[in-house]
Amino acid sequence: MSPLEKVIQVSQTQPLHGEVPVYGQYTFGIAGERFFREIKDNARIMGTTCKNCNLTYVPARLFCERCFNKIENWVEVSKRGIVHTYTLAYLDLDGSRLDEPVILAMVQLDGACGGLVHRLSEVAPDKVKIGMPVEAVFETKGKRTGSILDIKYFKPC
Repeated sequence: MSPLEKVIQVSQTQPLHGEVPVYGQYTFGIAGERFFREIKDNARIMGTTCKNCNLTYVPARLFCERCFNKIENWVEVSKRGIVHTYTLAYLDLDGSRLDEPVILAMVQLDGACGGLVHRLSEVAPDKVKIGMPVEAVFETKGKRTGSILDIKYFKPC
């Protein structure tokens, strides 16, 4: 089969042996870089506020999703918020059963549009409620690496 022929069945595919060089590198982007650096360096959650719509976005954005204006105003947002929705995970990423379920929640931070999906802890699964107030718990400064895991979890407050 020539490279110009269209593959229409899986049985027509063939393996490619060897190495495929990768030249690209994933980055957080301009907004993501500052968002994660503030968490790492200062244990602060930053958002961006659109002057036209008066919306504060978390995670931070460079352009407003409503009016498409460029956003340059960075603000610290609260470490507190509410559980917007949640789920219990009984299996790990490999499909193995967990000893205890992991609580994953969409947390809408106070005064912000959007929010963060993260773990909840210091609460029993049967005590979690939509609308429950929570706050971020950060890793100690020496252990933070510049990722979302620098927020260890959210806990009830």
